Amino acid sequence: MDCWSAENATNAFLTTLKMGERGKAPDVTEFISAMAGGNNSQLMVMACSGHPGSALLGLVAAAHQTGGRVVCILRSEEEMHAIKETIILGDYAKIVEFVIGDDVKTLLASNYEGADFVLIDCKLEDFQQVFEAAQQGVNVKSAFIVGYNALHEGPKLSFDHKGYFLPIGEGLLVSKIRVSQGKNIGGGRRSHWVVEVDECTGEEHLYRVSTSPNTN
Repeated sequence: MDCWSAENATNAFLTTLKMGERGKAPDVTEFISAMAGGNNSQLMVMACSGHPGSALLGLVAAAHQTGGRVVCILRSEEEMHAIKETIILGDYAKIVEFVIGDDVKTLLASNYEGADFVLIDCKLEDFQQVFEAAQQGVNVKSAFIVGYNALHEGPKLSFDHKGYFLPIGEGLLVSKIRVSQGKNIGGGRRSHWVVEVDECTGEEHLYRVSTSPNTN
């Protein structure tokens, strides 16, 4: 879908509350869930540097509301086992797929181009490259690229992420992507719109980014 659903956002928010497991800043989990639910996200991909915490539950709640699915990218089998032991998904377990891989950029580009909600842990060593790769790889009409734990990176946040910072919990970087046309199989240029919100004035600024397809 290419429209905002206030009903899905509200229901995803409430489902997250009912799931009961909260991190240090539960408002972040609920906000992420409402954003993914409101976007009617069908494929939600999460890349984390360790235990995903309650943020994973937020995506699961959204997927339950929209009929979508969640892919959680982890670095090791040990992390996956730890998550399954500490996070009780219950009936929601079938919504989540755990993937092991340390090259998140490649996974996003080759396996999950259709993701319409990407959640990235800013504690990842190469999170800037991952964030930018997610922005450039979008091949759906509307998508959110979100970085969480943003405050932990301090000066590193000066990179041109073409999004905006929200001082919620440990900080969020949010980039809304709209693709005017999908990838052109026959060649040509691909373009998408990036929305940036001025933190001081609240004004929205639109940027149209055009890229040429890769050639072999």
